[in-house]
Amino acid sequence: MPEPVLSVIIPAKDEVELIGAAMASVAGQQDLPSTTEVIVVSNGSGDATAETARDVGARLERTNLAVIVIEEAAPGIARAKNLGAARAHGDLLVFMDADSRMSPGLARAVAARARAGERAASIRIVADGTDAIDHAFFWVIENGKRLFGMRANMSWMRRDLFEQLGGFDETLNHAEDLDLLVRAKRAGVRVGHLRAEYIATSPRRLHARPARLGMFVMFGRWAMGSFGFRRRRPY
Repeated sequence: MPEPVLSVIIPAKDEVELIGAAMASVAGQQDLPSTTEVIVVSNGSGDATAETARDVGARLERTNLAVIVIEEAAPGIARAKNLGAARAHGDLLVFMDADSRMSPGLARAVAARARAGERAASIRIVADGTDAIDHAFFWVIENGKRLFGMRANMSWMRRDLFEQLGGFDETLNHAEDLDLLVRAKRAGVRVGHLRAEYIATSPRRLHARPARLGMFVMFGRWAMGSFGFRRRRPY
């Protein structure tokens, strides 16, 4: 089997209920080549995230998708992403949260932009679900990123650039993607933003408090992380 071209890396801490959908969204990509793999890194999980990922992976391997599941006792999202990247075989690395799903054409869009010479880009994020207020919240965040040039959250990067930059800063618990893309820019790399496709992410944190107060908490965390504050505090 040829070496995978595209590796999707998913850090997952206590995500037994959602990891299956995240993995299935990779398997459901349009024109999925046989050179695609998904790497789930269960980091510090106290539930059956790893076991569930293996069960789902056993079914998905009947498609063109290769599956790797890594268990890491220590928590830390940046560490989990670095571990996944270290095990990846692909030339292109896509980083996605475990409570999220790739749009069907995302892998194809990433590959096309890489062929056009792009080396790294953030990816448009939308709310998963039909709630209009959730979608409006992520629309505000998306346009705020565009206004201030701080596009982050989920992204893709060529492996050689990722290794050149030394991967994610493992001291960070928040905005680690933004930090990596900023370092890429400082190295002279033109960092893009993929808008034609998207990653749909769970809005559960927006509903974590009464009267949608979670929206204001999330916005505050995003704003502080974007400007370099409180990135090392537990997320």
